[in-house]
Amino acid sequence: MLNHPPKKLQATLWSTDTNNLDLEKDKNYIIHQTLSIGGIEDWRWLFKTYPSKTIISTFVKEPAKIYMPQRFSLAKVMLGLKNRQFIREYYVVNTPRIIRQKPA
Repeated sequence: MLNHPPKKLQATLWSTDTNNLDLEKDKNYIIHQTLSIGGIEDWRWLFKTYPSKTIISTFVKEPAKIYMPQRFSLAKVMLGLKNRQFIREYYVVNTPRIIRQKPA
């Protein structure tokens, strides 16, 4: 078995070559990146690779501020944590508004 994610996940794990990622050492990055921007096939791979308990524990105990609001909500539902309270600021990226005067 490979000790790194497959090349098909390169777009999801975009910041590092998948060959340089270790499934154990880099699991927080791999889990959060996959939950936050991965597609359905990426999620399937994630749940085949890591036990649900590990994925949930990582999500809960090692927050990553990389989620868009909708994806954060989806991840909570997919992990069975829909009714659990989280501090959104630990997970959801801020997208500041651009405040400008309207042109005259």
